[in-house]
Amino acid sequence: MSDAEPPSEPESAFDPAEPNTGEAFEPVDVFPDSTDFDLRPGADSCYKCSTCDTNCPVAEVDDDFPGPKFQGPEQWRLKQHEDDYEVDDSVMDCSNCMRCDNACPSGVPLSQMHNTARGEYVDGQMSKLSVEYWRNRILANYRTSAWVASKVPRLANAAMNFGPARWLMEKTMGVTSEREFPAFATETFREWWEREGAAAGSRERARENRKRRGDPVDAEKKVAYFHGCYSNYNTPEVGKAMVRVYEHFGYEVVVPEQRCSGTPMFANGMLGDARRHAEVNVSSMADLVEEGYDAIASCTSCSMALRQEYPELFDIEGIDEVAAHTFESVEYLRIHEDLRGAIGAAELDDGLEAEFAYHAPCHARNQGLDRQAVELFGELDGVDVEDVGDSCSGISGTYGWKAEKYDKSMEIGEEMFEHMDEADGETGMTECPTCAMQMEHGTGYEIRPARCRWNTARATRSDTPSSCWRRRSSSDAAGSRESGG
Repeated sequence: MSDAEPPSEPESAFDPAEPNTGEAFEPVDVFPDSTDFDLRPGADSCYKCSTCDTNCPVAEVDDDFPGPKFQGPEQWRLKQHEDDYEVDDSVMDCSNCMRCDNACPSGVPLSQMHNTARGEYVDGQMSKLSVEYWRNRILANYRTSAWVASKVPRLANAAMNFGPARWLMEKTMGVTSEREFPAFATETFREWWEREGAAAGSRERARENRKRRGDPVDAEKKVAYFHGCYSNYNTPEVGKAMVRVYEHFGYEVVVPEQRCSGTPMFANGMLGDARRHAEVNVSSMADLVEEGYDAIASCTSCSMALRQEYPELFDIEGIDEVAAHTFESVEYLRIHEDLRGAIGAAELDDGLEAEFAYHAPCHARNQGLDRQAVELFGELDGVDVEDVGDSCSGISGTYGWKAEKYDKSMEIGEEMFEHMDEADGETGMTECPTCAMQMEHGTGYEIRPARCRWNTARATRSDTPSSCWRRRSSSDAAGSRESGG
């Protein structure tokens, strides 16, 4: 046969039969119908490698804690097969650091499973008359307590850190007396915001800065700031920093109606409370997203809640749009502005140390943001930023405030404490307010907001978004850990 001749057809060509599925075929319903989010794909993805367990900071210090794998896919499977199965009470020992999500090689939604199981345990099994329930609910609803305290901040600060009062709270409610309560600001962020002219004032300042920068005065640069509870009631300087830095780059800032992000409620199984707050947050943010705003949050736990935990746990109109347009505040500027160049041209205020010891919060790591502070602040001329490792601080929001969890939280944080002590930096840095508490409590770093100055034709001076601490003497630090305060 020449090369030009086509090959002859085989005597009997292969003719595959079509699969006979049958028009009346119905898949087997392995699990009963449920109106809950479908967690079966996630459970099926778990092949029991135990990577989540080896990365769990609670499991590392508590031999009785069964770990994320059991709390997530294994409990979920047991619940499907046993009608009378009750959620194991060890789910309340999970700190909700969410490091297991980041560690899992199969993408199992472990924290979603934990939050769901914890909510079911609290709703159906925990006694609503128990001290633990009401202690957890008060801690989870910190915004309510902080609102009351903000009306009489000086009195609240004195009363909350009065020795006998702290002793009484531990004995009656199980709130540890080892920690000092954070001070409430004499002026909340929202009070300052109104005094500064609110959205109208921000718009005017943003337009002036656009003109200074040579940007179009009518540029569509606008963000909705989710400040969270702590920046509003305890550290308004962080919120002020956010506003001033964003206005410096020509952004109009609005501060919409908002409630707590729900993070402490998720950690304590108060999903009903969390949903009520989420409905307000999503409603106000969704309206602004429709108008072209993006949402920014200065707390990494708040940004995590809005863009991951809300869509995982709640079915609220507009929730997916809000999640897609939510960013951590520094992350947003890194995406849209030459933040590296601006920081490279900045100067430190007099008296601020040139060496920083940085701790990345777990919720920052989960969003892929753990290196941004090291990368950015390292651009400051003459400044060195040292990452003190990937360990968990141990406090995990309300976890470290519970008397029965206090020792575990300090044991979890020991690696961070040691790294901080060994670091050359005299100033500690982190984005998370409760990690900040733990850093100060366990190392003796004294709280001290950092400031920088932008080198521009019209210099603008403002607080940086991260919280910073100056180190006390090594003897003070050692004494702090030994005394637990």
